[in-house]
Amino acid sequence: MSRRPNNPFAQPHGVLVFGHRGERGHYPENSMLSLQKAVAAGVDALEIDVHMTTDGHVVVIHDDTVDRTTSGQGWVSAMTLAELQSHDAGYHFTPDGGQTFPFRGQGLVVPTLAEVFTAFPDLWINIDLKQHDLQIIDPFVRLLHKQAVLDRVVVGSFDGATLAAFRRACPQVPTAASEAEVRRLVVLSKLGLGRFYRGQAQMLQIPEVHGRVRLVTRRFVRDAHRHNVAVHVWTINEAEDMARLIDLGVDGIVSDYPRRLLRLLGR
Repeated sequence: MSRRPNNPFAQPHGVLVFGHRGERGHYPENSMLSLQKAVAAGVDALEIDVHMTTDGHVVVIHDDTVDRTTSGQGWVSAMTLAELQSHDAGYHFTPDGGQTFPFRGQGLVVPTLAEVFTAFPDLWINIDLKQHDLQIIDPFVRLLHKQAVLDRVVVGSFDGATLAAFRRACPQVPTAASEAEVRRLVVLSKLGLGRFYRGQAQMLQIPEVHGRVRLVTRRFVRDAHRHNVAVHVWTINEAEDMARLIDLGVDGIVSDYPRRLLRLLGR
């Protein structure tokens, strides 16, 4: 196993357990209920997604519309917080392929990021900036300062411009690698040149396989660790896959079913 990096998102004696949008396999994703259940299970960190409402509230929701996860329709960015929270965030969740919808009418709403910070004051929060609009950066950074969470968040984005803007605005917060940084290390590692990698990220948060390319290999993990970069893999839901990745030396696993990983780790 490769040497684990001296990095707050790498555990020296084990693997970090990330609850993907809480405990998404059993509860409506990104809802307070889902997050609470994941925390109660014993996760090390929550992985959540954020957008911003038209009246400037940073809210916890994956999609840029409310259609898939709530009873409403429309763009998150076109709604006020009151309009957004008028929709039932448990409406579409079904554990049995549409036979039942147990969380309809249970009062679940899209939470604000501030509410999440307040509810879980001692937990690492992994935040994916899903709104690829630079207008979210300043309100988001102000919120991080106001809530005094700079020492317990990590931020990532699939959009390079959004991630770069956040890094400029809040350099003290650790960030996940951009797609370009991931691609650079993957190529260098496969060529046996991983020692030449340069990047700003403290962690790589990646799928095990992308298209036909296997990203996470023993060599890749070793090369990342050489540069003090942690490796977190998403979204892993089967115990046999979790075990294989643990054997490769990854630092964290993101799962819809974090209890499976916790059981595997004997926690």
